[in-house]
Amino acid sequence: MQDKTVRAMAVKIGSIQLPDFPLLLAPMEDVSDPPFRFVCKQNGADLMYSEFISSEGLIRDAIKSKQKLDFSEFERPFGIQMFGGDEEALSLSAKIIDAVEPDLVDINFGCPVKKVVCKGAGAAVLKDVDLMVRLTEAVVRSTPLPVTVKTRLGWDDGSKNIEEVAERLQDAGVQALTIHGRTRSQLYKGDADWSLIAAVKNNPRIHIPIFGNGDIDCPPKAVEYRNRYGVDGIMIGRAAIGYPWIFREIRHYIQTGTLLPRPSVEERIAVCLTHLRKSVEWKGPVLGILEMRRHYANYLKGLPHIKDFRMQLVTVKTRAEVEHVLHEIKERYAADGIAQEETTLVNV
Repeated sequence: MQDKTVRAMAVKIGSIQLPDFPLLLAPMEDVSDPPFRFVCKQNGADLMYSEFISSEGLIRDAIKSKQKLDFSEFERPFGIQMFGGDEEALSLSAKIIDAVEPDLVDINFGCPVKKVVCKGAGAAVLKDVDLMVRLTEAVVRSTPLPVTVKTRLGWDDGSKNIEEVAERLQDAGVQALTIHGRTRSQLYKGDADWSLIAAVKNNPRIHIPIFGNGDIDCPPKAVEYRNRYGVDGIMIGRAAIGYPWIFREIRHYIQTGTLLPRPSVEERIAVCLTHLRKSVEWKGPVLGILEMRRHYANYLKGLPHIKDFRMQLVTVKTRAEVEHVLHEIKERYAADGIAQEETTLVNV
């Protein structure tokens, strides 16, 4: 473990220029869609990824997999993440991804979900490093785009092989590596262990950017981990759900050492409305409304006596009705004189 002053230095992935200590939005299944990414980009995310895409699904021309390839110019630099356990399928998928012209291709070797692991993909590949290398080399050979990887420390406590994995992935042509500080067996439980992420970063053989992921939920922790573990940047996942302001708050804290004021109720409703509008535009009036329901609790977290409003939001069926409830929330809390300091906000 180290504790040192980190020298400002821009980060590069291939030809992609990122700012000093970039803040990455994690690829999260059923969360990191274009509407969610839009509000995160507006609030300072430096690099974002698609939801992870099945290589087999892309080859079969599955509608859901194809839809996940959608992104806008506003989101650049942008990476498309895929997973799979077959060299040929990953190779063909990389060629399909090339056609939509993202800035990079990311391979998921970290997803712990059973339905992915049972297919020999995601974190399952951590049990066979030789296979991981072959899969990675197949993708690198198949695309001119920079290839990156997201993975975990290992399969379980008895097989934390990330230091070997990092060296071999770099040798296979990977141009950046994101490490989640848990094993597959931990899933998302317990504390993330960043000491092994630091060991990878401090390995003199490693020259690619190393990004850390896991448990970053506030600006002071982001800066503490930056200084203690020396990573090139951090990836933020669950802490951004319903709280896209975390990116701008961390950047401000890095630059000034001070905390930004918490977003007001008016701002929280405004961003939620933007998210809703983008969701309906991208998914249509039915699915767009349904899939927004998972976000309201986080956007409104900490507001007193919000339960009744929240129930309305997950039962009304049209965009106009949702917007009416959100405007009612804004007016109610403004009328009650609820100050932002009086609410307990997520991630702060």
